[in-house]
Amino acid sequence: MRPRDFAGLLVLGALWGGSFLFIRVAVPALGPFPLVELRVGLAAAALSIYALAASRVPKIRYRWRSFLALGFLNAAVPFSLISAAEIHLTASLAAILNSTTVMFTAIVAAVWMGDALTARKVAGVILGIVGVTVLVGWDPIALNGVVLLSVGAMLIASLSYALGATYVKQSFSGIPPLGMAIGQQTAAATLLLPLSAASVPMETPSLAVVLCVLGLALLSTAVAYLIYFQLIENVGPTSTVTVTLLVPVFGLLFGVLLLDEPFGLGTLAGLGIILSSVVLVTGIGRGGSKKGLGMSETTAGQ
Repeated sequence: MRPRDFAGLLVLGALWGGSFLFIRVAVPALGPFPLVELRVGLAAAALSIYALAASRVPKIRYRWRSFLALGFLNAAVPFSLISAAEIHLTASLAAILNSTTVMFTAIVAAVWMGDALTARKVAGVILGIVGVTVLVGWDPIALNGVVLLSVGAMLIASLSYALGATYVKQSFSGIPPLGMAIGQQTAAATLLLPLSAASVPMETPSLAVVLCVLGLALLSTAVAYLIYFQLIENVGPTSTVTVTLLVPVFGLLFGVLLLDEPFGLGTLAGLGIILSSVVLVTGIGRGGSKKGLGMSETTAGQ
């Protein structure tokens, strides 16, 4: 991998890891639905402007029903659940829990598409469950009903990403990645518009909230997708899938350093166990990500 591509991989991990920080700051002021509407709407607009400037406008209108389904599974549902969960969870805990998307994708692909659930993947899934248990049970945040519901929302969001990824593999062959990104974000914005309009915040958001919304939409969504597309083209999915290991690390670092979030041995132990499960399920380092679990299936929609 060239130094430029390696730098791009680090930047992508930082942008997707930073999304949890942006959400943690903005969601208490705006609420989940308005925040996600701004995220997907602004990202769709930015990506569309890029497509026009680069003369790469995709033809996606004839697949609008499919994009509505994709926008629901891979953006509207998981983005909303993650935002709601981060009202009560730290950004670092949410980022680590989001890594279970890889585990859920292996299960969904096996049930939905008949992909082989090898002994290595089964071991990774079991290890992922152990990691979540250690992370939640040994985290500095005091456990209560609301926290457990928030953890459940994060896990359902990961399952939704897995369903969306499998749907992409089944139904979107031949669609350019930029077209898929624009179609997905536009569809999600359309689906969430009624819910966001019904829950518009009454108070004017602070400058910090506004900056976090812009960072979430333009940096962690629009710019991140463009870097992601370029990495796929330059180094392929096998190398790019390693960003799955970087996102929770950056999420933890940003949460602790910038938001002064608590962390302890349980956080580090849970992170290590879950990342080990990611390695097992994806086959990172063994060329396994070319079969079954490609990059688009494990990290789309962070």
